[in-house]
Order: sequence, then structure tokens, then C-alpha cells
Amino acid sequence: MTVIDTAKITSKGQVTIPSRIRKLLHIDTGSSLAFGLSKEGVILLPCKVTVESPYTASEWAKIEKLASAKGKIYKSAKRAKKHIEAL
Repeated sequence: MTVIDTAKITSKGQVTIPSRIRKLLHIDTGSSLAFGLSKEGVILLPCKVTVESPYTASEWAKIEKLASAKGKIYKSAKRAKKHIEAL
């Protein structure tokens, strides 16, 4: 591994990536980075972060339907508890 530059870590665990490295990796303000470990040390790679829904479109439709549905109303706490126990 070739050492190109060095930097110090702040008390908050932050480090400024030297400008030479930023230019080589084509990273700028707002860029995302991935960190890895190897036998030689830490690996720093530019990456893209994308948002992915944990649910499919049909699952979202079911969730929205359930969220908008009116719940059952019980006349007493005893009846509500009985219903819950039966589930």
C-alpha cells in the first residue's frame, strides 16, 4: 500500500480527507463513502446511497387500507380484552 497523505483525527472522531485523495476519488461535499477493513488497513471507497422501500407496491396498498380503516368500537373494556385474548 502506498501512503499518499496523512491526516489527524479530531476529538469527535472526524478526519479531513486530504485534497489529493478527494481529487483522486472524485469526491466532493455531500459525497457518500464506504469504509472497509483489509489486512493492510482501512479501505475508503466512494459509493452511492439509494433509498429502497422495505415494502412492495401491493404491500403499501394493504398498509394504507388498514391504516385508513375504522377500528371496532367496544362498549366496555371487558369486551375489548375478551376480543384481544381471542386473537
